[in-house]
Order: sequence, then structure tokens, then C-alpha cells
Amino acid sequence: MSEKSAGTVKVCNAVTGKVEEVEKVVKSDEEWQRQLTPEEFHVARQGGTEPAFTGRYVDCNEDGLYVCVCCANHLFPSAAKFGSGTGWPSFFRPVSDLNIRTAIDTRFFMTRTEVLCRRCDAHLGHVFDDGPPPTYERYCMNSASLRFVRKKDL
Repeated sequence: MSEKSAGTVKVCNAVTGKVEEVEKVVKSDEEWQRQLTPEEFHVARQGGTEPAFTGRYVDCNEDGLYVCVCCANHLFPSAAKFGSGTGWPSFFRPVSDLNIRTAIDTRFFMTRTEVLCRRCDAHLGHVFDDGPPPTYERYCMNSASLRFVRKKDL
């Protein structure tokens, strides 16, 4: 089975600052498993969570852009990253609200706001209302759902 078209979505290109209409990415589990590592598949496609303080981007402080590990959608600028002490990469804002979507997550006997990639529906993490100014939001993301691109490589 190959990638199927599921329509288009509008996202913000973090490099140009322009809104672009792009194809939504839909693949079978088998296709995702060929593309992703087992951990990436578990977290991004099955809604898993990596253990705290184990992700490759927890302590990353380089200049650049965090993109979706599945479809390369631009998600979080490094300028919005902050040390939350939670053990997961945390951001106070996404590139644009166009690039993500949220859903209510009631797994594990609690209610949280799940954050997903708008383009491919990858599970990224959760957003909480205990972040720093100016947004007071904390996007608590899984490193396994992200890929970091250095500013010089954008």
C-alpha cells in the first residue's frame, strides 16, 4: 500500500513564515514501521510516552527547528524551548497553531490535552497551562516524535 491522499491542510513554513497548503500524510502501520524506529513508531503512531530524562532533545540547546519525525512538518522553534525540569523537551509555543492540533486524552485515568501533528496525526505529547510567560503554556513533547534541524541546515 502506498501513501494515500487524504486531502490537504494549511501549515506555516517556519523558514519563510508563509502559510502553505500541503498534502495530509496517511500511511499504513506497515509503512510507518519501515520508516520509523520501534520507539518512534510506539510514541508517534501508537500514542506512547518515552521515559522522562531519556529523550535525545531534553538538553538540546542548539539554534534550529523541531520538526515531526514522521512527515517533517515544522512544529517548534528552538527559541520557544525552555527547561521545565520535567524530563521532556518543553516549549511555550509552536511554530503556528496551524501546524498542530489538540484532542482530549482520557487515557491513564486522567484528562489531558494531547498534541498531534496537523499533517500526519502523529502523537507529539501534551500541553499544560503551567508554562512561562508570555503564553503560560507548556508543550511537553516526546523527543521520539521530533527531529531537530540545525539553523544552518534549514
